[in-house]
Amino acid sequence: MAGHSPEPLGIPEREDSADRRKTPAGAGPHALDRWLANKFMEAIGSPPLSLTLWDGERVYSPRDPVAGLCVHDRGALWRLVPHPDLAIGDLYSLGRITVEGDLLTALETVYRSMSELDRHNRMLRTVQRVILSTAPSLSRARANIHHHYDLGNDFYELWLDRDALQYTCAYYPASEMTLEQAQRAKMDHVCRKVWLQPGESVVEAGCGWGGFALHMARHYGVTVRAFNISREQIVYARAWAAREGLSDRVEFVEDDFRNITGRYDAFLSIGMLEHVGRGNYSHLGRVIDRCLKPDGRGLIHSIGRDRPWPLNAWIRKRIFPGAYPPTLREMTQIFEPSGFSVLDAENLRLHYAATLREWLDRYEQRVDTVRGMFDERFVRAWRLYLAGSIAGFTRGSLQLFQVLFARSGVNAIPRSRAHVYEDGEAEVLGESA
Repeated sequence: MAGHSPEPLGIPEREDSADRRKTPAGAGPHALDRWLANKFMEAIGSPPLSLTLWDGERVYSPRDPVAGLCVHDRGALWRLVPHPDLAIGDLYSLGRITVEGDLLTALETVYRSMSELDRHNRMLRTVQRVILSTAPSLSRARANIHHHYDLGNDFYELWLDRDALQYTCAYYPASEMTLEQAQRAKMDHVCRKVWLQPGESVVEAGCGWGGFALHMARHYGVTVRAFNISREQIVYARAWAAREGLSDRVEFVEDDFRNITGRYDAFLSIGMLEHVGRGNYSHLGRVIDRCLKPDGRGLIHSIGRDRPWPLNAWIRKRIFPGAYPPTLREMTQIFEPSGFSVLDAENLRLHYAATLREWLDRYEQRVDTVRGMFDERFVRAWRLYLAGSIAGFTRGSLQLFQVLFARSGVNAIPRSRAHVYEDGEAEVLGESA
């Protein structure tokens, strides 16, 4: 994909009339600029960060700042005040604001200071209600997925794990694990939770590049039918299955979860629910209900929230359009109407922070290649996205939920969680009713 256009970011070089307030060479800030700078810091919760303007004047300097922001032109400052949650990302991507010190520290500080403000912001609560009620159409879902996942397989191969190309949270039962080991541990963790048995059939909703489907077929002896609406990923997955000699046991279907057909022993969805939209949860539940056998079980692995709240506006507009991380209560809209019992819920929040740190480190190691594939704007945007995601998990607002479920009344379930952490078959409590 060398030379691929960075257009999916959609960040304009100039966006509004404020950008026409160019700063003449040698011109210092006016009193109004200083006032606006302080208003901006108030708007993001007055964090312990310094703020320096284009002439080098530090106009905001709390005691013991942990990092600093530098605004490089008057137009950038004027864009920051009305919509800081969107403008910070755009302007950082364009190099019109920069960070003095560690980017991750600055982001964690801003996220922490803004979280209290968000709880009392009436306008954001209105935006929240609109976003929470959305149910993306099939065409909109395809466009959203294309925006992010079809940037090019070679781009993701630069910094994801080399063995299974997993773009979801890894699992680190031991801190010294490599990313490759942790991603395999995640896949095994899921397979053991749903106690996959040789000869069973699995449907996977949202399969990425196919690494998990192939892992299940190769190591657990199951057949898998995997659905995905990313054309780039499906082509990659089919070729991978052919190379591994697994095309007869793994079928990759280029289609939406709403069109899943067939009956299966297990339903798995790893990292897809974030893109479904809360308005489609009951529909997803009905799909699972019609495709799961009477004694079937399933697991959904998804980024989540402690309370209902949309993603950061910049992430939602520039990186992950249409994405929404649900709360556990919201996820029950999938299970309750269709008569499913939740058997286990686990939060892997800090595991995702560790995964993202590894991704960011690998991304930085290959940043010159990324720059050659796209441009500097893209490089800075994805650096911000990965670092900002780490901050979202370390400060505690973002979660990573794994929810195990089965039909109500299914009694052939493991007696304990021992099978999740040890090799071997699970001892079950009883037989299906």
